[in-house]
Amino acid sequence: MTELDAKPFLYVVVCAAGVAADVGKLIAAAHRRGWEVGVIATPTAAADGFLDTAAVEAQTGRPVRAGARRPGDPRPFPPPDAVIVAPATFNTLNKWAAGIADTLAVGTLCEAYGLGVPLAVLPCVADALAAHPAYRESVARLRAMGVRFGDPYTGAPEEGAGRREFGWERALDLLDG
Repeated sequence: MTELDAKPFLYVVVCAAGVAADVGKLIAAAHRRGWEVGVIATPTAAADGFLDTAAVEAQTGRPVRAGARRPGDPRPFPPPDAVIVAPATFNTLNKWAAGIADTLAVGTLCEAYGLGVPLAVLPCVADALAAHPAYRESVARLRAMGVRFGDPYTGAPEEGAGRREFGWERALDLLDG
């Protein structure tokens, strides 16, 4: 925990996938479980309408971060007690595993690992991309680093049914061990 009387602080890293529009479900679930939440979006997720930034800011009471702060600016979030990446895309997972910290989102993930912060991931990757050897190697590397993975979500309809629900709360369960 960041302070004696404070709630634990959760960073939620949101990538550019269609289900990102529902990140409020994760935020609400985290609040019910006693977490304060700050959202860090990949540049594409923030700029291209994948999430309703105003709604997320109203729900968390904090700005959505997508870019680096200027030198001397205060940190808008306290240090994380845990980090969830949801939805986690092919691009972000591969860059993170390779240590390519070219965005605030991936830099935060690389740093959180180095700080020993618990990390949970809900992948949202199409089957065709998940078949790529680089992706499989990245997931194996991240698992070896202790990153906890939820079931993959492709967004494809289940046989004989519509799309299954993205498992937002499952990410919180992963943090519990």
